[in-house]
Amino acid sequence: MVRSRFHRTFRSLLLIASLCFLLASIAAAYFYSAMINMPGSTFSGPLPPLTESQKQLATDLRTTVTHLASDIGKRSIYHPKELAESALYLKEQLTAAGYEVNEHSFPTKGSLTPNLEATLKGTSHPNEIVVIGAHYDTTQRSPGADDNASGCAAILALARAFKDKPQPRTIRFVLFPNEELPTGGTPEMGSWIYAKKAHAAGDNITAMLSLEMLGYFTDAPNSQKYPAPLSSFYPTTGNFIAFVSNYDNRALVKQCVRAFRAGAQFPSEGAALPNFIRDVGRSDHWGFWKEGYRALMVTDTANFRNPNYHSATDTPDTLDYNSMARVVEGLEQVLKSLAANRS
Repeated sequence: MVRSRFHRTFRSLLLIASLCFLLASIAAAYFYSAMINMPGSTFSGPLPPLTESQKQLATDLRTTVTHLASDIGKRSIYHPKELAESALYLKEQLTAAGYEVNEHSFPTKGSLTPNLEATLKGTSHPNEIVVIGAHYDTTQRSPGADDNASGCAAILALARAFKDKPQPRTIRFVLFPNEELPTGGTPEMGSWIYAKKAHAAGDNITAMLSLEMLGYFTDAPNSQKYPAPLSSFYPTTGNFIAFVSNYDNRALVKQCVRAFRAGAQFPSEGAALPNFIRDVGRSDHWGFWKEGYRALMVTDTANFRNPNYHSATDTPDTLDYNSMARVVEGLEQVLKSLAANRS
């Protein structure tokens, strides 16, 4: 009798364990397929020599980063003069590229700070809008070369590249203040203010890309870290660009990765992760999520790779402008895909 009960209990436990293993396997397969597995193949092997246009682009990117992070320096609500100076510089650069720049100013700690918007009107579907943006402020203690002069430099470069190449959908190139603390994630965050205004106006923003730190790349072993539990799924070398969003935006992530891999010879990864992994929302795309828009972040992964993150050593000489140029050229193809009036 005792042995019979033992056998029944053992079989029941074995069945439960088997079911748990099966469910875990199904969950893992779904996690990989829906959130981790991306279309196309990431570039691998030695990078090809830079083209002449890429060399010029690398020079232009370095010039912008150096002006913002070295000539101006720390740009934040704690340094309002420098924050205003950086906004003026970015506006002048967009104007020189041939755009009319709209300033959407709002009060922050007693000063007016502007969202800067340059618009390339769509040819056939002008009411459908793609936004690509970056924040131009820094933390209190950092000159912010990677975070986020690199993103601003990419915005200027892309605006110049598209000036005489309008797409079916409208493209807005936008530069935001107040992404960093203490204003980040609050009603004073520039990108959230912009998204709220767009929502109130009924703007049909079909996609938003936040360019958040695009300049730090390294081939050093074990140079790439991740929030748990992602380290088992991604490379340990920090030489790639990442497209990151939450699970709701998985189709957008896959579209962008597909377009980048088709148009760029540079390593790339993508992830559409659950919201409980809080790092997926750490940039200006977060405010667009809040207003119901599709949005993602393009990033070198910030503090998970760059040892200079939020410090005085985040200086222009630490960035890889040749890799940045390859990334920006790839983002041209991403923008064309998003602005082509097809999903």
